[in-house]
Amino acid sequence: MQQIYTIPINEHFDRSREDHSCGCAVCSLFRMLEENELDLILGASMMEPDVRIKTNEQGFCATHYEMMFNRKNRLGMALTLESHLDELRGEVSDMPLLVPGSRARHRIAELEENCYVCGRITGNFAHVLDNLVYLWQTDEAFREKFAAQPYFCLPHWRAMLDMAKTKLPKKTYNDFSHAASEVVLPYFDDLRGDVSWFCKKFDYRFDSEPWGNSKDAVERAMKFLRGDIHRKTKN
Repeated sequence: MQQIYTIPINEHFDRSREDHSCGCAVCSLFRMLEENELDLILGASMMEPDVRIKTNEQGFCATHYEMMFNRKNRLGMALTLESHLDELRGEVSDMPLLVPGSRARHRIAELEENCYVCGRITGNFAHVLDNLVYLWQTDEAFREKFAAQPYFCLPHWRAMLDMAKTKLPKKTYNDFSHAASEVVLPYFDDLRGDVSWFCKKFDYRFDSEPWGNSKDAVERAMKFLRGDIHRKTKN
């Protein structure tokens, strides 16, 4: 295992421990990887032949097209699109689309399922999770940071457990699973209560009651259920 992400993992877990408004530290690590890839694809990697071959082949998903566009590097994006469109036009013609199972239809279907940035993030994120489990297994100080997190979102809770299952002995995995649950489940219960109270506040009988922690309960529930990723860059 390459232990290349231990420093950023510690930094992001420190940040979320110190400021609970930072939310899920694993979401924050995912956003770091995403920002790195977007910076590279519109910068240093843009003109590298091996990268251009892959972006021509895979294209990008709608989310990452939008995030690239919002970064205001229109020329960089246009250059990437130019070679992608030129190559794709050579692979797709009008007539083959009329034939079920044609190569042209298959090629378009491939584009709908692929994204260069998503693929890069998926590979690097697996290394992040691997390093995270390694830190928890070997570093007592990191275990304390882990236990002090505000919460882990459901997708990343599941992802951590999946990685730990493949990396840890059964007894150690059970300890890891318990430690993660001790972070997630209390937050889960508090969030359920906050969402319920948010709903009650729209009943006139509770109009004079304080909001408590429920004003942002809907936003927090969405982040908990699906992860807080793909934030748009503010310009």
